[in-house]
Amino acid sequence: MIQPAAEMIGSTLTLFYNTFKFRKIMKHDKEALLFYIDDKQFETLEQYLTGAALKKLAGIPESVALYLAVQEGYEPELIENHKEVDLARKDVEHFFVKDKLKFTINGVPFISYVQYITGAEIRKLGGIPAEDAIYLKNVPPYQDDLIEDDEKVDLARPGRENFISKKLPFEVTLVVNGRPKQWKEKTISYDQVVALAKQDDPSPGEKAYTVTYFDGPPQNPKGELAKSQVVFVKNQMIFNATATDKS
Repeated sequence: MIQPAAEMIGSTLTLFYNTFKFRKIMKHDKEALLFYIDDKQFETLEQYLTGAALKKLAGIPESVALYLAVQEGYEPELIENHKEVDLARKDVEHFFVKDKLKFTINGVPFISYVQYITGAEIRKLGGIPAEDAIYLKNVPPYQDDLIEDDEKVDLARPGRENFISKKLPFEVTLVVNGRPKQWKEKTISYDQVVALAKQDDPSPGEKAYTVTYFDGPPQNPKGELAKSQVVFVKNQMIFNATATDKS
């Protein structure tokens, strides 16, 4: 029996579509290729990656030498930035950097591929709040070194550097009715501002006060402070407490 032309064309198109669909599925369902860089696992769908691409994945500067581990008894292979590595070979590939610099932040281990690190970088890596101080630990009885945010520390010195953070005592200067007042709390209430203002007002009598403030932190930059209210403070914040005799 001869198959009608329309049916033949339809069957051919269906076969072509199914074949195309199968190939498309195979393309997108190919198995991920695993590899390691400094003992950290990575995976990719790409068979070939350059040395530069591998370094980018691991956060390694391009100026740092990257090596591929080979069989025992042979020298590891230097992977140049432009060189492509076949990740689909039988064994899982292990890449590494020879000259890693190890350090800790509050007991948590880190690795650096560069010789120097700043206090700001330590703060970011360790999630250290801006109001905390960073110190480099020293062997007792020597004091720990305070590390400023813009200060560079040489990680290539003998031994492993250990950084710690410490909360600093909070203290700011408030300006109350034009006079500086030392303050050791992060907030202040209406009654506390009035008490500071009264230190410089020897006149007798019970008084009511209107308290306004300026140059405050983002939470409360300026406004009027009510009796039941508490506001955050910052250094050189200005308070004006205006007294009136109670009737």
